Formats: sequence, C-alpha cells, structure tokens
Amino acid sequence: MANDRTAELNQREQQILQAVVHSYITTAEPVGSRSIVKRFGMDLSPATVRNVMADLEDQGFLQQLHTSSGRVPTDRGYRYYVDYLMRVQELTASERSRIERELSAKLTDADEIMRQTSHMLALVSHQTGLVGVPDEHDARLRRIELMSVTPSRAAVMLVDNFGRVRTLLVGVEEPLQDHEVPRLNRFLNDNLKGVAMGDLVSSARSIMRALMDEQRRLAERATQLLSLAPIERPGQLFFDGATQLFEQPEFRDPAKAREVFNLLDEREKLAQLLRSQLKERMPAGPTVMIGSETHQEGLEEMSLVTSPYKVGEKTVGTIGVLGPRRMPYSKFTAVVDYTSRMLSRLLTRLAGGGA
Repeated sequence: MANDRTAELNQREQQILQAVVHSYITTAEPVGSRSIVKRFGMDLSPATVRNVMADLEDQGFLQQLHTSSGRVPTDRGYRYYVDYLMRVQELTASERSRIERELSAKLTDADEIMRQTSHMLALVSHQTGLVGVPDEHDARLRRIELMSVTPSRAAVMLVDNFGRVRTLLVGVEEPLQDHEVPRLNRFLNDNLKGVAMGDLVSSARSIMRALMDEQRRLAERATQLLSLAPIERPGQLFFDGATQLFEQPEFRDPAKAREVFNLLDEREKLAQLLRSQLKERMPAGPTVMIGSETHQEGLEEMSLVTSPYKVGEKTVGTIGVLGPRRMPYSKFTAVVDYTSRMLSRLLTRLAGGGA
C-alpha cells in the first residue's frame, strides 16, 4: 500500500474529504453538500462545499454512484484518509478490559487462544475476525508422546514451540507393547526435540540409518508410527462472525453477497492473503488494505485491518478484521493493534518465553 502523494490536498479539501468519509461510514448513504454543512457546522455555503466535492471527484477521491446522488469515497479517498487524516481512536478502559477478559480465559492450547481471538474480534467489531495460524515451517517440536489406544490404534501427541497441542490417531499393524512405549517416547524426545514439524519423519529416518541393534529397532518403530501420522497441516485460518457481514447494507445485493460468501468459503485464500502480507510487508504495527489493494477477487468491496503478532521476539502471524470498505478504520485499527499485543503476550507465556 504505497502512500498516495500524487495529489496534495489543501486544508479545505482535506476537511471536506474527512467529513464525507465520516458521514458515509456512519450512515451508509451517499453524502450531499447540504448534509455536510449541517452535520459538521462548516462555515461554508453548500455551493462551496459542492464545488470542492466536485474537485475531489475529478481527482479520484470521491465518486457519484448515480447522477443525482451525493458522493461516496473511492479506494483512493479512503487511502488518503487513512494515511493522512485519520487519528487512531484510543480504546477506553472498559474496551481494553473486555478484550483482556475475553482472551484471559484459562486456555492451555495456542489453537484455542487463537480461535478465541477471532471470536473476540468479531464480537467487538461486529465484522469478521481473522487469525492466521503460524506457518508450519516455523513450528518445531517441543514434546512428543505416544500412547496405545487399542491393539490396532495409537495416539501421537505433538506439542510445538508455539504452544499448539495436537493429538493424532494412527492405525498400526503391529500393536504397541506397554513396555516399549516409555522407551519410544524417550527416544523420540531425545532425538527429535527442536526439529521442524515437517521434518520429523525424514529426521527419524536419518537417525535410523546411523544406529545399530536395539536403538535401530526403536528408530524403525518410531519412523513407522510418524509416517502414518498426518503431522503437517496446511496453512490455517481461524475466523468468526462471517454472517455479520451480510447484515451490512453493501451486501444486500445478492450478487455481492454471493461473491463474499464464496470467498469466505475458501479459507486458504484468506490465509494466503494474511501470510503474503506478513512476508512482503513485515509491518511493525497495524496495516489497512482497502478494496482493490488486496488484489483478491471478491474483496473489491471490502477492507482488511491487520496487525502482526509474535511469540517471543519472532513475528509469526497476523490477526485482522474484515469488513466493508465503509468501516470505522480509526476504531478497528486500535482494536486490532491492542488485541495483537495481548495475543503476543499470551502465546509467548504459553510457549515458555519464546518460539
């Protein structure tokens, strides 16, 4: 999102653009010159305001949806507003307390915390809350435990450096014997702790080739079990509040609603959008993507306010609020920023201080 410095607006133009954005965000109705003068108490005539609005339209900051209607901001208008005119709203003590209360439940698994974060963002914003899960390639094994469930099934519990816990059930041809389970667990933890989750099987195979006798037998058994477990998982995305989007006036049009619904049905596209933003921009704080800036079909009428979160000192993912372009950017920027910092603290604590 390059800052739009191609046109310098004078103070009056900035004042009227800001008024149009604020009015349209609040009412969802095209904005006329008389309503601006009346609502914002401007010491200008409606004719003067109308002329300035026409100039802003010529420069691409405003547009008329219909010939006789008022004007609404374009993507360029929103971008100028966010970059130069917006003041991030400070959260009240009660708003901060609500976020902390929602995220401070006794959750012991990172996935539970991230799922709750998406729910909380949806609850506070009345839009869709998104949380991108850390890339699997960054995840490393912290602990592994094998358990015999039945003669033909075993459970593999994996804990990674982000505090995520997964239990996978695998079918086994040769039942796990009670006496070999503790030895297998010691072998796996001694040899695979710190290995990337996606490399567990190949690492076990490498270890196996270097061992002899009983240790080799343990490595063979461990490799066999790990090969059966679907350890790697595709990039994930937790999101909540999708139905709230369809309550917005912008999506009463069935065609637009269908586009949004199809996009939300494809979580991987949204997850990839968050991941690519993190890799390409590596923002230090909140970022706003408006409509066409997402370069994603189905998001032309929407905006995304995001902020990165960390485990320890490492930035590992992104959270955000997805809603119509006519969203209160000032408020949502504050909500997303505060929530990302809260999530970072919780995940760092859960991971034992760092990733």
